[in-house]
Amino acid sequence: MVIGVMQVEIHVEGSTSLKDKRRVIKSLKDKLHRHHQVSVAEVAMHEHLTRGVLGVVLASADTRYAQSVLDRVLDQLRRTPGFVLADHRTELLAGH
Repeated sequence: MVIGVMQVEIHVEGSTSLKDKRRVIKSLKDKLHRHHQVSVAEVAMHEHLTRGVLGVVLASADTRYAQSVLDRVLDQLRRTPGFVLADHRTELLAGH
């Protein structure tokens, strides 16, 4: 079993309130889950008006597949308007 984990930091453009930021993040979480079948949660910077940190996770039997899904998620994040991808980290955890 392989667990793919990615942490991404985003900057929500034009956000002037937590409501603005949360609307963008909720939409993003829903799209990523729907298109890539990954679990997504806001994991840090909950009270910051323009920045958010998302955790993206998936379980797979194949390392290459897990990496491929995370690569596609990252590509979608780079192409989606409304925010800027500020930073990201990816890790694959192998289990038995």
